[in-house]
Amino acid sequence: MTTAMWWFLGTASAQLVAAALLLRTRSQERSELPPQALALLRGGPRAAVVVALVALHQRGAVAAGRRGTIRANGGAGRTRDPLQLGVHRSLQRALALRVLATRPKARQALDALGAELGRTGLLRPPGRLRAARALLVCVPVTVGAGLVAAGVSGPALALGGGLALAAGALLTVPPTTRAARRLLATLRAGHPLPAHRSSVTDGRDVLLYVALYGDPALRLFLPRFSRDGGLLAHHTGHDDAYATGRGRYPDNGPACTGGTPD
Repeated sequence: MTTAMWWFLGTASAQLVAAALLLRTRSQERSELPPQALALLRGGPRAAVVVALVALHQRGAVAAGRRGTIRANGGAGRTRDPLQLGVHRSLQRALALRVLATRPKARQALDALGAELGRTGLLRPPGRLRAARALLVCVPVTVGAGLVAAGVSGPALALGGGLALAAGALLTVPPTTRAARRLLATLRAGHPLPAHRSSVTDGRDVLLYVALYGDPALRLFLPRFSRDGGLLAHHTGHDDAYATGRGRYPDNGPACTGGTPD
């Protein structure tokens, strides 16, 4: 291989190592998490807003609006939960769930909740996650630029292909950490979704089931509110895609810029 190709492979390797370091997390001791935090770990911001809406609905603070929207139905009640308050204050008019989750007050509460989970090692900080993904996308671009600039050879193709495959594997790492996935699995094992809604009488348990299971729990406990309010996800994918890495990520990293050695 030429010296130029080694330069490109070295740059790609540095990008890969930097991304891996950004994805590393350290778990810390944590207290019991509220349902909306568990929902965020399982299904992302949308799932956390759904749990907040269910809690507000239990107190009569929100109701289903027209055409799959949610509207305020009085005050937020006696709650100090930041996400519930942020969601309720965002409902100055009836909104669809996808819009509600992006309103500034709701978004601010979601960001604060995500930052708190990041400090406990359950969620990868969004900034670091975006930076890591940008670096990983740049790895095959750098390798490809090297092959074009320095020429294709067997060793270069093998080493570059290995780096690109490693970058692709790291791109599937979900926002949640292994500790978060273990926590969700443990809670689901201890709280299986009941077969009948009549077996659950405590509203706090309903919130926990919605946080852990999403749409199946919504259909079981709040079928009309969930349907009329547009809370059910209209897709066939996994309801825990955020936790498992099978979801789609809207964040786009900065573009890669190629270069040549001096």
